[in-house]
This record gives sequence, C-alpha cells and structure tokens, in this order.
Amino acid sequence: MRVSLNWLRELVALPPQVTVAQLAERLTVAGFEVEDIEDRRTWAAGVVVGRVLARQAHPQADKLSVCRVDVGQPEPLTIVCGAANVRAEALVPVALVGTYLPGIDLKIVPANKRGVDSWGMICSLAELGLAKNSEGIHIFDEPELSPGQDVRPLLGLDDVILEVASTANRADALSMVGMAREVAALFGVAVQFPAVPGVTLPPAKLKIDIPDPIACPRYWGTQFADITIAPSPLWLRQRLERAGTRVVNNVVDITNYVLLEWGQPLHAFDGNQLQKLAGNALLTLGVRLAHPGESLKTLDEQTRNLTPQTLVITANDQPVALAGVMGGAATEVTESTHNILLEAAIFDPAMVRRSARSLGLRTEASARYERGVNPADLALAWGRTVQLLQEWAGAKLVGMGQWDQRDMTPRLLKLRRQRVQAVLGNVTTGALTDTDIVKTLTALGFTLEPTDQGWQVTVPPYRLRDIEREIDLIEEVARLVGYDNFVNTLPGAGQVGGYPPTEQVHLRLRELCRGYGLHELMHYSLVKAGDIHLSNPLLAEYGALRTDLFDGLVQALTYNVQQKNGVLWGFEVGRVFVKNPEQEREFTQLGAIWGGSQEHWLRKEPVTWYEAKGLVAGLLQGFNLSPVWTSYSQDPRFHPGRTAQLSVDGKLLGQFGQLHPHLCQSQDIPEQVYVLLLDIEYLTQAVTAATLVRFQPYATYPASDRDLALFAGVTLTVADLMRVMRQAGGDLLQQVFLFDEYRGEGVPEGQRSLAFRLIYRAENRTLTDPEVEAVQAQVRQALVSTYSVTLRS
Repeated sequence: MRVSLNWLRELVALPPQVTVAQLAERLTVAGFEVEDIEDRRTWAAGVVVGRVLARQAHPQADKLSVCRVDVGQPEPLTIVCGAANVRAEALVPVALVGTYLPGIDLKIVPANKRGVDSWGMICSLAELGLAKNSEGIHIFDEPELSPGQDVRPLLGLDDVILEVASTANRADALSMVGMAREVAALFGVAVQFPAVPGVTLPPAKLKIDIPDPIACPRYWGTQFADITIAPSPLWLRQRLERAGTRVVNNVVDITNYVLLEWGQPLHAFDGNQLQKLAGNALLTLGVRLAHPGESLKTLDEQTRNLTPQTLVITANDQPVALAGVMGGAATEVTESTHNILLEAAIFDPAMVRRSARSLGLRTEASARYERGVNPADLALAWGRTVQLLQEWAGAKLVGMGQWDQRDMTPRLLKLRRQRVQAVLGNVTTGALTDTDIVKTLTALGFTLEPTDQGWQVTVPPYRLRDIEREIDLIEEVARLVGYDNFVNTLPGAGQVGGYPPTEQVHLRLRELCRGYGLHELMHYSLVKAGDIHLSNPLLAEYGALRTDLFDGLVQALTYNVQQKNGVLWGFEVGRVFVKNPEQEREFTQLGAIWGGSQEHWLRKEPVTWYEAKGLVAGLLQGFNLSPVWTSYSQDPRFHPGRTAQLSVDGKLLGQFGQLHPHLCQSQDIPEQVYVLLLDIEYLTQAVTAATLVRFQPYATYPASDRDLALFAGVTLTVADLMRVMRQAGGDLLQQVFLFDEYRGEGVPEGQRSLAFRLIYRAENRTLTDPEVEAVQAQVRQALVSTYSVTLRS
C-alpha cells in the first residue's frame, strides 16, 4: 500500500522530529516492511511559479518562443520555450538555473538556443514526474498565485510516499486509518480520525434479498438523487494520484478515497440504469452465485463468462456487478448520471477469492475482501462517503435498505503473565513487567481486565480477523516492544539432529546420480499441454501439470545436441501429477537421461543397452535393492524391445528403456539414448532405515565359484533364470551374474546360449567341494524342472 506522509500526519499526531527514515524503520521492525520511499519533494526542488509577461516568436526557429517570465526576482527572466501552448499572462512552473529534475535526469544551466540566451525552463507535468507524457507545459488555473511561489504544494509534490507491505493476516492495515492506528501505537501518540456526522435515514425504497448470509452477511444499499457529476476537487485528485489510483469523476473518486482511508470497498451504481432492469417493479438487490451461461460486461469493457464460482450482485435477479471485485459497465456512473445507489457490503473472503480467481481478475477491492474487511468500520466508512457525496456532489439522500446478519459479539481472550515471560524472556532493561504488557496492548486498542494469572483481554473489532489465541496477543507485545530489544539467549542442550529417512533417500539418490556423471536438471512443473489442465494458470502458455519428467529431459538433451554440446547426461528430482480413473497422485519422481558416444581416449563407441542397464542396477544397489526386471512394450516413447519395468516386493518402482528410434529421428538426436523414471515415494518405502546404510564385515573365508551354461528360449528372461537360481542356492549362493550370451551357429533356432557364474561362500567356514557340488546340483535341477532349459555344463 502507498502511504502518504502528509495524509498520515492528518490522522495521527506524529512528532515533528520523527524523520521519514525513523518512521520506515519502526514500521519495518513492527512487521510492515517499507519496500520503497518516494520523496516527491525532490522532484521539483527549485521550481517556482512564473508569470509569462510576454511571448514572441524566436527569430531563428519557427517552433520556439522567447518568453519574458516574472519569477519573483527583481528582473524578469528570458526563457526559450518549445511548447505550443505557452502564452502571455499564463502562470507556469519554472525550473530556475541550478535546479535538478530527477524525472528527466536534467540539471538546468544557462543555455544559448539558436542565438538567444535562456535562463531556465518552463516545465510540463511529465518533466516534473507527474505524467508519462505531456502535450505542452502546465498552466495553473489558480489566478491568485504569486510569482516565485514554490510549486510543490500546488502540485502535491510536498509529500513523501511510503510503499508499505503488510502481511496477509493484517487486513486492517490496508487503509490509512489502519496505518494511523499502528503508527499511533508505535510512537505513543493519539489518532485523529475524520469526524463523521450522524445521518438521518429516510424510509427504504428498495428491497434487499440475500439467500446466503455466509456469502454476504451485511449489505447496505443507499439511494441518492440530484447528483452533479463533475471533476473532483484538486486535493482529492492529488491524493488519489499519489496512491496510484486513477481519477474518474467526483462520485467514483469519493468511493475510491474512502476505500483508501477506511479500507472499506464501496461501489456506486447508476440508479436510473438499475431501475430500468427492475421496470415498474420495486428494485430488489441480491447476492448469489452465477448461473451457468451467464455473462457480464465489466467496467474494463471486457465481457466475462461467469462460472458457478462467481459471486455476483443482482438487480431483480439480473447480474449487474462482480461482488467484491468490479462493477458492471451497464450501470456505470457517467456524466449523464443523476441518481446513484451506493453499495457498502461485507463479503465472505473465501468466496471473493474463488470468484476473482475463476475470472483471472484482481482489483483493489478484491485484495481487501480476500483478506477480510473489518465489519466494525463499515458504518464509519459509509457515513464518511455520505458526507463527501453531499459536500462534493450535491447528493440528496433518498432511501436506504439494509441486510445485517453479522454477529458483533466481542472476543475475549485470557493472557497469562507467566506464558508471556516464558515465550518472550527478558528485554534489555530486565524482565518484562505487567506495566509494559498493559501499556503495549492498550496502545493497540485492546482492553485489559486483571485476573489472578494475568488479564482478560477484549479484542478490538478491527483486529478480529487475526487475533484469535493467546499467542497472538504475545506476538503483539513482542512486535510493539521490538524484537531487537529482547535479550539473546542460547538454547539448552538439544537432541542430535539428523535427516529423516525420506530426505536421506533424496540425498543419497542425488549423490549416486552425480557419481555416475549425471548433472542435475530443473524444469517447471507447468507444461504447455497435458492431461491435467489448470482452470486459472498463471501463464496462459503453461496451463497444464506434467505427468512425468520425460518431456523435460528429452527437451534438455535435444537442446544440448542442437548447441553442439553432445548428448546430455542429466537427472532431475521433481514433483509430477497423475490423474486417471485408477488413481490421483502427486508424488516425487526421479528422471534420468544419458547415452550417446563417450568420446575420450579409452573408447568412442556408443553406450550399449547393457552398460545403461548397469548404471540403473548400480543406482539401486546403492540402496541395497535388487529389483525384478520385466519386459515392457506399451509406452510408444520407448524402444519396444529394449524397455523394462522395475518392481520391488511386487510394487512397480519405475521404468527404464531406450528411446524409440522414431522419436530420436524426429528430434535429430542419437538413437543410443536411455531414460529412467523412478517413483521416489515407492523407492523410499522399499528402503527402510535399516537397509539404507548396512554395514557388513569383510569375508574371512574364501569363495568357491562354478560356471553354468545352458540353452534357453529367447523369450525367457535372464531375470527369471537368476531368480530360480537364487531360490535353489539358498544362503550359500552369494552372487549370480551373466557373463556370456551367444546366438548363432550351433545354437538351436529360437534359443540362445547363456553362461552364468555362481559364487558360493559360507560366513563361518570354508566350503568343501562336495558341499558346493550338492548345491550346484540343486540349482541345475531347479532350472530344468522350472523352465525346461537344456544344460550345456
């Protein structure tokens, strides 16, 4: 929020010795970060009012004028001006010699322009930083100005603007009154709110019908007649401009002004246009969710298709505005408006948030309603608006309808002094006393009544949104006393820290991937196209959630190849999303991609399937896992004969395979590229804390190895054969691996020759040959009986 220092000083008696820097520091420490300080006083330092005494055409330039300007000095100045609207007797801003204009980064110096000396510059609003573009110089409308007078008070440049960011729980701080309350508490001074006179309410000439009191617990509709639409007074326009709000007309500007002052959004409808919708019937205002197929043209001239999540204001059940967000164009206040209906309401924050998100629209009003507008200040904001409409628009109060379902019961909380001391500790001057606590909370508007253990605290109505528990009160004490004023204490002896098993798996996985030469990658979770679409994406071109990491990995590898950097070896750990009739999951996945030719002094051949498979096996062996490999050919992105699914304990762990040749050709990348996709959540479940790091003693007894060769069908997988061998070998069979495969002459058609090495070892003795031969015979028999293979040795 943009906070005007001049406006703030009208609301709170801030000591004059408090500097802008001190104010900004106190606000930041108290939880309201001052992100920027805009000192507008420097924009026109040295710029004064000048009266153009005479204007003559420049003798050497058609578009220049030579002006004699009275700036309050003994002699008028000669100034060469290029503006077409300069004229005699005009009152204009003049930058004197030596003045620096930061808006255009220019220091005024004497200059000779086409043979005529110029001793200053007549300025436009753009040159003073008040407009982006100006067609000519600025001419003051006030006739009573004196030459030499400082222009900054006239242009609103005698102010300092603080850009203050408030936390989401402090909806009350999105107003000048809210900031004044905070500043008054920080500096121990009084607040001076605008006087709001009482208003006599005539009988209502409309009906308010709201079926859902949760969506709108309070709605006031006030009718005014004899409205005069005109420009707002100068002071009002300048305050709105300093706050970053566009100036429209006096009625709209008054509602925006009260929004900034009290934090209460209001909206003015054209009363005649509303009555047209009602016809001859009584005007009935309502608040409901939009029906399917309804649309509304809003004030920004956009026709918006409404959804069942959109909260709308209706006139005789016809949508006329987006509740808490923006008004409708059909009932906009224009120059022809004579009657208005003023809306002052409280809407449910969650419903306004959903409504605004459903349309991709966010306004100053919705930003406040989403955080929770203070219902206690509604009457004050309404009264202030009525006062200004009567004063500056000649409004005549006609009638008012009210809908009130808000429970205004005060909130009482218990605050224990021992709890305050336990949480906050001591300040630099000693223990935090009862007087300090009472003084702090009283300054913030809380009412305290002593009890045996502490106090019973009454929460002020404007803080009901964020003060709900005892700890919230303690936070208020700490915030106002100042966190930097509390004594630093070291914590006592704590427990030894450590990573949870899930994080240990993530760290170990990254370590293993880096050890195999893979570089970590990172991509957005949002993709351009996918099965899971977002209803309100942050970026229109990224409107879907990724279902796996495959596309990002392939795009990264393709880009590296296109840049002549070779085949990328990379991995990524990221969140993916699955939504289908079988399951809806959001989980963490590991994706890895590698391959191509390893061009170094040892070799230049492409990475083979077996080498790539060995990398995957090595990653899982790092977790003491031996997965089951199953042939898989259902994914068209992978090579149908070189793809496998990995499972542990019957649960699918992931997928590994070579990219499909057609995909490689379309992306113009080498065919020997491999991709691994692992479900890390299932991996974590398979890896317990006991197996993540498992220490074993070195073997003290020798091993005995045997070779086993056989003929097996090409459809029979090596994994199935090794599984049978391990089951038959029992505890003595320590390791099995394939060391040879042959197809060709001497091998029956439809089969292949496989050779395995089996390593036997006992932990407590040296095995004898008879013991080993007995187990080897069991393995051979199990293979023949299970798969009918032909043994060769």
